[in-house]
Amino acid sequence: MITDLLAQRAIDLPNKAFVVTPEGEFSFGRVNAAARRFASRLESLNVGEGDKVALIADNSAAFLVAWFGISYRGAVVVTLNNQLVSDGLRYSIDQCDAKVLVVDRHWIDERLQHLDTRQASMPRIEMASDAEFFAELDNLPQAEPILVKASEPCSILYTSGTTGLPKGVLNCHEAYVACGRATVQALQLSATDRIMVFLPLFHVNPQMYAVMSSLVTGATLILFKRFSATTFFEDAKRYGATGCTFVGTVLSILVARHPHERRDHGLRFCFGGGAPRDVWQEVESRFGIKVHEAYGMTEIGGWSSANSVDDSRFGSCGRVRPDLDIRIIDADDKEVPPGQQGEIVVRPRAPDVILLGYYKKPEQMLSSCRNLWFHTGDLGRFDSDGYLFYHGRLKELIRRSGEMISPVEVETCLRRMPLVRDCAVVAVADAIVGDEIKAVLVCDSPIEPSDVREFLKPLLPVFMLPRYIEFLSFIPKTETEKIQRNKLQYLNEKVHDLVGGLK
Repeated sequence: MITDLLAQRAIDLPNKAFVVTPEGEFSFGRVNAAARRFASRLESLNVGEGDKVALIADNSAAFLVAWFGISYRGAVVVTLNNQLVSDGLRYSIDQCDAKVLVVDRHWIDERLQHLDTRQASMPRIEMASDAEFFAELDNLPQAEPILVKASEPCSILYTSGTTGLPKGVLNCHEAYVACGRATVQALQLSATDRIMVFLPLFHVNPQMYAVMSSLVTGATLILFKRFSATTFFEDAKRYGATGCTFVGTVLSILVARHPHERRDHGLRFCFGGGAPRDVWQEVESRFGIKVHEAYGMTEIGGWSSANSVDDSRFGSCGRVRPDLDIRIIDADDKEVPPGQQGEIVVRPRAPDVILLGYYKKPEQMLSSCRNLWFHTGDLGRFDSDGYLFYHGRLKELIRRSGEMISPVEVETCLRRMPLVRDCAVVAVADAIVGDEIKAVLVCDSPIEPSDVREFLKPLLPVFMLPRYIEFLSFIPKTETEKIQRNKLQYLNEKVHDLVGGLK
């Protein structure tokens, strides 16, 4: 269990800083004790082994206490995006069979109205500031852990799919521990490291790359609610950071915001995926930070290949993790030779290091695991030396600032808009956020472009709102009525840019 590592660190390093935030510092011993007290709170709500608990919160020490406390009860944590609204929020809470909601207090004011009557009346634990939360827990006894096998479910993380409805990826404890150990080995981390975390904790990236690395080594987490390019280097200096995890957007923004050399910091590494080659080069030459580009996804062990300290190739996603296999295949699921592009497929070499399945969606799991390989829907190739290169997505998902967005979800909401007869949502390349979102509409009467975003705001989180709007007389489709999205992935004078004017 992941809490076995936490308990061990609480014994070995009880007073060492585990989590540092702008609010304060929390040791391994204190977080462990608070997590066991939180488990007592869950016990009073009849949460037990296998029950699902939805955790919807900003980055904080309290978030981690709740996560570990849920694990101490032998329950399954469902970390939901705290920007979800409307149908997406209601669907996720129902689909995961959540028994209890654990939420930030300010979330109640901002999001409670989006729940239906039954969900709004569910048992709920509210978290205020870290100081207040820890003080409340001090009045509770420490629960005895419920022990489950490492192969038992630990978490459900939702990832969008081309079918329109998110899929709940079910991962076990061993998958988390294995990823943590692999990350430590790749980066040669130790207890002296201090890892900046500014990506949201409901994502697999900070959960598996940062938190698990900290638990494996005894390293310290420096936790922020969000990424700030303006204060990035000052924050690194102030808190003594040695590295961070990233998505490609972060590095692109840093390079754009800091055009001159910055070496007055202690950052040694950044670990993640999606760094464009020119950005990668600038981060290393301008800032002196080693970029460890990796390839992975929630379903396949967090990350499956990476550039390590000892073994790296510029532009690649590095070599394959020792406990995983990766192949590149053609449309008939046959392996292709090095240098040839095809779909990236993955399978484990050790037990329980990739997903257990999609929660309550066995047909989608079966579809993804054809011929005993997990099909990622991503395009890549190996070079002759065994380094993996990523070449984009075969699937239709849009990746904007690290968020995976299903175009079908946005299209479903657009079709509710009066006067919209048909629509399509596609990705268009953007140097900063990776993909921007373009909505193409067929309307019965003229619509103001700005009205489209206003209509969608109550229905979708901000990161899913289209930036670009185009009006056409028809949506290009195949004979089987599938949208030909590749024919719409352009910008011209007829496309309305709702952020920066006309493109």
